[in-house]
Amino acid sequence: MKAMILAAGRGNRMRPLTDHTPKPLLQAGGKPLIGYHIERLAAAGIRDLVINHAHLGAQIEQALGDGAALGVRIRYSPEAEALETGGGIFNALPLLGQAPFLVVNGDVWTDIDPASLRLSAGDLAHLVLVDNPEHNPSGDFALRGDRVHPDGEPRLTFSGIGLYHPGLFDGCRPGAFPLAPLLRNAMREGKVGGQHHRGQWLDIGTPQRLAELDRMLTQA
Repeated sequence: MKAMILAAGRGNRMRPLTDHTPKPLLQAGGKPLIGYHIERLAAAGIRDLVINHAHLGAQIEQALGDGAALGVRIRYSPEAEALETGGGIFNALPLLGQAPFLVVNGDVWTDIDPASLRLSAGDLAHLVLVDNPEHNPSGDFALRGDRVHPDGEPRLTFSGIGLYHPGLFDGCRPGAFPLAPLLRNAMREGKVGGQHHRGQWLDIGTPQRLAELDRMLTQA
């Protein structure tokens, strides 16, 4: 399986830290955020990676190279302007191929094992959902059994980690567009599975949360 790490966001909420450093290269526990993803993917046997980038993207390529030093193979999907999540994945499809692939938001930290994720036959997506954090108290989607629904209770938060079938993007056109509408359409067709991850997960969207993660990893 191939995996894509989303690393094209501008990181406005992280300013001024991201004025000169792309968010995936910000450090916590003495290591860049994207490094934790690469290590976990490699440990799960997922070594063919695609990384998109826009803001200060050359720094990401310079820092990671072709991935050989990290035990992986990295190909890059540069974007002149960030294409949002849906547009970024669609733009990278030629690098991801025709088989289902894993996508991980570059600005989250989690202890989930990527090898534990499975896309059921006939599904277009499998999402990892987590308990609602303080900054997203209403959640995103509902999980009933192993099926994800756009509406209903109880609601959970999308972790930014999911398996996708390329067919999810059928009919899409190049350009910037969000992922959520595609997922909701697939949910209404009964083609989105999911699981509730009860382990560690943090959305590293602000300097305060980055500092929290740094403290946690340093103390550990």
